[in-house]
Amino acid sequence: MKRRHLHIITIVALMLSTALSGLNAQNLRDYMSLNGKWYFSIGDDPDWARYHYNHFNWEEIRVPSMWEQQGFNGYDGFAWYRKEVNIPQDAENLSLWLDLGYIDDADELYLNGELINGSGKFPPEFETAYNAHRLYKLPEQHLKYGQTNVIAVRIYDAYKEGGVISGNIRLRAEINPLRPDLSLEGKWKFKTGDKSYYKEASYNDSNWDEIMVPGAWEAQGYDNYDGMAWYRHTITLPHELKDERLVILLGKIDDVDEVYVNGELIGQTGEISENFFFVYGEAWRALRGYTIPPHLYKNTQKMTIAVRVQDQTQTGGIYEGPVGIITMDKYIEYWNEKRR
Repeated sequence: MKRRHLHIITIVALMLSTALSGLNAQNLRDYMSLNGKWYFSIGDDPDWARYHYNHFNWEEIRVPSMWEQQGFNGYDGFAWYRKEVNIPQDAENLSLWLDLGYIDDADELYLNGELINGSGKFPPEFETAYNAHRLYKLPEQHLKYGQTNVIAVRIYDAYKEGGVISGNIRLRAEINPLRPDLSLEGKWKFKTGDKSYYKEASYNDSNWDEIMVPGAWEAQGYDNYDGMAWYRHTITLPHELKDERLVILLGKIDDVDEVYVNGELIGQTGEISENFFFVYGEAWRALRGYTIPPHLYKNTQKMTIAVRVQDQTQTGGIYEGPVGIITMDKYIEYWNEKRR
């Protein structure tokens, strides 16, 4: 009966989420253009990600444009771009995204020295993501409002054209954003395949791969993979949230998911089994928001979140945010505002 109750809640939520998502299919507006000159250097050095690194003796090249057309013809390998951007103080009320267009082949994005996201895979297990549109959420906790921010992009090009090759490079602001009280975006543990004990809080996932969430797994070294996979993330819940009713936000997932907290199933968008696949409506388009039963966090601040995903075709995984923890009151307020 408990499992059936979960299904009913999920179906109603998905119907509402899918219906309302059509009102704002592209819920972003242009905020600041970043087309033009960026600092640039071939080579690779982890220091180049640092906020205080002095890049002013680097070359300057135009973005977007392949680096072969700007004096680096025939160069294949690693290179870095850096740019300083002043984010106004009043942007604290916005949810900002960085649109980096199309990059050939693989990239990592750093904001003020912190790794934010990436697409493709660097050598020795190289995977290209040349045809993936780079649109990365900038976590509020890493932004410096009213100050200079440093964007650094590490790129590896295997052959032919390389760099930030096309697109409209800009900051974009989300309209009516769903903003978690605790962001969980960043590196999660990840493993393809399927074992029932992956959901347990006591399971040791230290040898699993790391993957950026949100982000399709195809763009992070698992190109053309369809099938079962698991995500895991262990957090310490802030004290101020322990007495609240909480919802976990898991953005959009392709195709079907089951979500466990400390080993207990709290929500799902379909039925997953070895020989059976059933999805509630157009679940891949819907925002996941699952209520966390209070008994799972009232007596402990540590929570292990495990997400079981089955992907049938094309894009797979937790491909779009927001991902985090939000109070029930704020979650209800968001949907009421979106409905209006």
